[in-house]
Amino acid sequence: MSSQTPVAHVAPELPVPEPRKGLRGHPWLTLFSVAIGVMMVALDGTIVAIANPAIKTDLHASLADVQWITNGYMLALAVSLITAGKLGDRFGHRQTFLIGILGFAAASAAIGFSGEVALVVVFRVFQGLFGALLMPAALGLLRATFPAEKLNMALGIWGMVIGASTAGGPIVGGLLVEHVSWQSVFFINVPVGVLALVLGLVILKDHRAENAPRSFDIPGIVLLSGAMFCLIWPLIKATDWGWGSLSTWGFLAGAVVLFALFAVLESRVREPLIPLRMFRSVPLTAGTVLMVLMAFAFMGGLFFVTFYLQNVHGLSPVDSGLRLLPLTGMMIVGSPLAGALITKFGPRIPLVGGMILTAVAMYGMSGLDASTTTGPMALWFALLGLGLAPVMVGATEVIVGNAPLELSGVAGGLQQAAMQVGGSLGTAVLGAVMASRVDHELPGNWQGAGLPPLRPEQLAQASDAVSAGIAPVPPHTPKPFADKIIAVAHDTFVSGMGLAFTVACGVAILAAAVALLTKRGANAAAGAGVGHI
Repeated sequence: MSSQTPVAHVAPELPVPEPRKGLRGHPWLTLFSVAIGVMMVALDGTIVAIANPAIKTDLHASLADVQWITNGYMLALAVSLITAGKLGDRFGHRQTFLIGILGFAAASAAIGFSGEVALVVVFRVFQGLFGALLMPAALGLLRATFPAEKLNMALGIWGMVIGASTAGGPIVGGLLVEHVSWQSVFFINVPVGVLALVLGLVILKDHRAENAPRSFDIPGIVLLSGAMFCLIWPLIKATDWGWGSLSTWGFLAGAVVLFALFAVLESRVREPLIPLRMFRSVPLTAGTVLMVLMAFAFMGGLFFVTFYLQNVHGLSPVDSGLRLLPLTGMMIVGSPLAGALITKFGPRIPLVGGMILTAVAMYGMSGLDASTTTGPMALWFALLGLGLAPVMVGATEVIVGNAPLELSGVAGGLQQAAMQVGGSLGTAVLGAVMASRVDHELPGNWQGAGLPPLRPEQLAQASDAVSAGIAPVPPHTPKPFADKIIAVAHDTFVSGMGLAFTVACGVAILAAAVALLTKRGANAAAGAGVGHI
């Protein structure tokens, strides 16, 4: 425990003052305050997917319009996270967090009042931009407020909130859409935002490092934002464009060029957006790569689980969310426990162990089929949550703790950006793996079931449907044929999903190897312990 007044400034004969009592700057109250705001952003990442069908119907939107509701948010969030972290380092994480809360809640209200899908998309982009201000600022506030020996526990609870909110999105969204309206999915952010804003004004204390940045690297912001856009956008559109298309590879090539130009620029400016010296830290670099690989396996694999539960098992969105409760529950239980283990043993062992458990869970999930009962599903989902918990906590500590205090916002943005890149990459690559397996197996399975042959265009449409677990049963099909089509579709989908989970298992094993390079943050104690515990 440290005093608010540095010991060096106190006369030897005078007693060291007791830590002040009060709300502002209290570490655990700070954690509670930022958790409310972070919960709002994490929840919105998955809750809106449940509302999309209702939005499409109510606003007479096209499928492309509905895709932009999700893609616009994801792009804005991913592109601006690191820049948002820099804003926090420059102007203070408290101010950045409060502005993010206010803007996110206002954009949410504007979406609820929108009567056109174009306005929904525009305000979803604003949601992403303001959400980007929140996440790195939250990490910066925790880093500056908690003493080193308590930081991992705080990060554990922080990771628990994100995991629970992300997994709970489909349940909350399903209940709201089913019993209230799609607008309520967005309106719910207003009272939550007001609560987070009031708590933030009363509790949060501004912390700034003495050598915090004083200027902005505008060219660096432009280059990095362009590079992130060129990387994320083709990953989002790869399913539509195809991996062999000129558009996909053109954007990816553009991303490589812009990242290279960004690296050259950052090595020459006085106050770069991301000082490249940060990556001289092997643990920080390993932590960033680990976050990409973890998100690849987790988000890419979870993408198919929703199709599996709803389209193969025929569950409602709410029931699907309930089936995922073992995953959510183990993340809630495991995150604080992981924080305690990391504090005692360091991050390396928990990170390696967590990714091994994740790999085992992914391998087990590769064996799920159309007849799998709730018990085995719950086992693998629970094991996945238990494996992910230490990775969410430990990788965050490795990245943020190995960065200088004055760059804690940038490090927080880097951690979140790594998750966005990994999730987009996993969804795109595993989606391609699924589509390839379905395209390969569906014709033979269709013919083997004795079904009438399909024309090439019919086969292409059937493959698209089966890749989402949907049985392409034409209207008025006799029941015996309909049952055969459903069996073929589900068996083919499950085969593709199994291959995707096998690939995710391999990625998780690679992540476990990368985790061997991590270690406790060398700068974790810098600036910590300002408040009282």
